[in-house]
Amino acid sequence: MRKNLRLLTASLAALSLVAAACGGDDSSDGGSGDGIKAGIAFDTGGRGDGTFNDSAATGGEQAASELGAQITELEANVDEDRKANLELLAADGNAVIVGVGFMFTDPMTEVAAANPDITFGIVDSVVEADNVKSLIFAEEQGSFLVGAAAALKSESGKIGFIGGQEIDLIKKFEAGYTAGAKYINPDIVVDVKYLGPAGDNSAWGNVAGAKEIAAGWYAAGTDVIYTAAGGSGAGTIEAAIEAGKWAIGVDSDQYLTAGTPEAQAVILTSMLKRVDVAVFETIKAVNDGDKTGGIKVFDLSNDGVGYSTSGGYIDDFVEQLDEIKAKIVSGEITVPTAP
Repeated sequence: MRKNLRLLTASLAALSLVAAACGGDDSSDGGSGDGIKAGIAFDTGGRGDGTFNDSAATGGEQAASELGAQITELEANVDEDRKANLELLAADGNAVIVGVGFMFTDPMTEVAAANPDITFGIVDSVVEADNVKSLIFAEEQGSFLVGAAAALKSESGKIGFIGGQEIDLIKKFEAGYTAGAKYINPDIVVDVKYLGPAGDNSAWGNVAGAKEIAAGWYAAGTDVIYTAAGGSGAGTIEAAIEAGKWAIGVDSDQYLTAGTPEAQAVILTSMLKRVDVAVFETIKAVNDGDKTGGIKVFDLSNDGVGYSTSGGYIDDFVEQLDEIKAKIVSGEITVPTAP
């Protein structure tokens, strides 16, 4: 069951801090709320982004429900917040702290070294330290499957990919998507555009920019667009609604987070990146006594990535997609990690 959340706001110097503590309730079936203390440090966008951070939040909620964990959440509003938030969570007595996103790499390296008795987790990056669990995903594998879905659904033979920052991580999404589409239709045209260069954090929240790109492509005949750009993907969905075309979500099942029937009507599928599973398993591991560091890979073999079927729009070829999945897991298909 879902725990009640108490939202606490405080101001420390120039730092904006939002903490969510999970408490127990009289009818709880998942824990008393007096279990392990765990912190989740969101990147920019925080709760409500509908994708990456929300998935991490779901993992924290599961830990609260099933383990009775006390969860504190902090959101980064500016770059300086990342290190400050990790330090605040460490000072607050949390036994495990998860940084959600590769931008936590440098600050976590410092904070983890200064707090060897605390176990840390980082999503989408590797920090080589005895007390840091590095949580890595095979985004290219899940993207291959939604690329195949796009090609199977496309009537025009033209599809698109909109990325956030033009960095190696997002290029894994692009590479897998393009390869999956061409596996189905070698002649398919895949338009690609990024919303910003490496380091441009506005790329993750540029709704207007994504909408402008998507609207132009839809008008030119593209009928399916996959966006891996955090909150910017809302712009693609808006454009898809107006054009009556398809959008593909990312990270979370965006059919379920879209909020309106109009949006649900155009979300073909979503590439599922199970950040929720990674966050929950990290907290559970420490709760069970495993405080060691190391790399954990989430891929198709352990359902760490995948695709959604909400809405029923790809029901006609789910069996075909699952056959492709099996070939990837077996090694018969090798998915590229770069374009």
